[in-house]
Amino acid sequence: MDFDNSKPIYLQIVEFFYENILIKDWQEGGRIPSVREVAMMVEVNPNTAIRAFNYLQDLEVIYNKRGIGYFVAEDGYSKVLEIKRKEFLEQSLPDVFKKMDLLNISFTELKNAYNEQKNEKK
Repeated sequence: MDFDNSKPIYLQIVEFFYENILIKDWQEGGRIPSVREVAMMVEVNPNTAIRAFNYLQDLEVIYNKRGIGYFVAEDGYSKVLEIKRKEFLEQSLPDVFKKMDLLNISFTELKNAYNEQKNEKK
């Protein structure tokens, strides 16, 4: 995993979890890789990985069954979706609107570009 030096590594691991939950590679109620497995996957110290696990447990996105492992919470997908939507609307979208204004891009142009990209992925 390539890390961005401007953001703590454990939060970048959290983003890795979010993505796996949102694309449904990790299903609600399903077991996820262990702390050690995640640390090896993303090539970090297990202590860094456990910070990400603890953070996600505090948000109730994942939970631990003692002696069995970690699992995605039954409402984990909806919690992650809510977190990421809020982050996008409050942090990313204002930057998009600012750039649209600076570059004189209309919502129609944006919608057309979005539809083109969406069709290319099919």
